[in-house]
Amino acid sequence: MKKLSARRRHPLAALVVLLLALACTGGLYAVFAPADKAKAEATAQSLTIDEGKKLYTVGCASCHGTGGQGTSDGPSLVGVGAAAVDFQVATGRMPAATSQGAQLPRKKAIYSQAEVDQLAAYIASLGAGPSIPTADQYGPEGADIGKGGDLFRNNCAQCHNFTGKGGALTGGKYAPPLNDVAPKHIYEAMQTGPQNMPSFPDTTMSEQNKRDIIAYLGAVNTGKTVNPGGTSLGGLGPVSEGLFAWIFGLGALIAVAVWVAARTAKARKS
Repeated sequence: MKKLSARRRHPLAALVVLLLALACTGGLYAVFAPADKAKAEATAQSLTIDEGKKLYTVGCASCHGTGGQGTSDGPSLVGVGAAAVDFQVATGRMPAATSQGAQLPRKKAIYSQAEVDQLAAYIASLGAGPSIPTADQYGPEGADIGKGGDLFRNNCAQCHNFTGKGGALTGGKYAPPLNDVAPKHIYEAMQTGPQNMPSFPDTTMSEQNKRDIIAYLGAVNTGKTVNPGGTSLGGLGPVSEGLFAWIFGLGALIAVAVWVAARTAKARKS
C-alpha cells in the first residue's frame, strides 16, 4: 500500500498531466480555428458574389444575358475575369451609353469601388480569368524606368504615342491618353486587352515588365524626366517635331535662299 501511494504522489505526474492538457488544447485550436476563419472568409465572399449578382441583374443583364452568356447587344462575360470588370466599370466605360461611337470612351463611374468589387466577384464566379492586381504588382518599388521606356516604345508607342499622349486609329477609333490613368487600370488594360488593344498576359509580358512600363509612364507624365535635346514639344512625337522642323527649319532655309538670290542679283546689277 505504501508503494502504491508513493507512486500516485510522484511529482512528475502533475507535470505530465499539464503537458497533455496543453497539447490537447493546442491541437484543438489548430484544427478548429483555421476552419472557422476559412468558413468566415467563404461566407463573406459568397455575400459579395450575391450582392454583385443583384447589381448585375439590374445594370448589366439586359445586354450581357442573365448568366453572363452574352447577347446580340453585348459579349459574353464568362471567363473575362475580375480585372476586366474593374477596368471597364471603374473607368466609367461600362455601363455603355445607348448610342455609342466607334469605341467606349472613359467617363465618370456610376458605381462605387465597393460595388465594382462586388460586380467583379460575381463575374469571376462565372469563369476563371485575370484577377484584380494588387499594389505590389503595379507599384513603383523595384521598377526600372529606363527598361520600361524601351518596352513601351517597342510595344505601345505605335498607338499611344511615345509618352502616352494617345493617338488616332482607323475607323474613328483611338488609343486613349495615359497621362491621368491610375496605375492599376494601366496594369489591367495590359492584362486584359480592352477594346482595340491587344492583351499582354504574364506569359507574354511579365509582371515586372508591366511594372516597368507603368513606372515609365508615371515619370514622363509627372515632369520628372529631362529632355537633353531641348523642349519636348508636348511629348507628341514625330508629328509635332516634324511640323516644327518643316515650319522653322525649312522656312529658315528658304529665307536664306531668298537672301542669297537677292544679294546675287544686286551684285550682278552693280
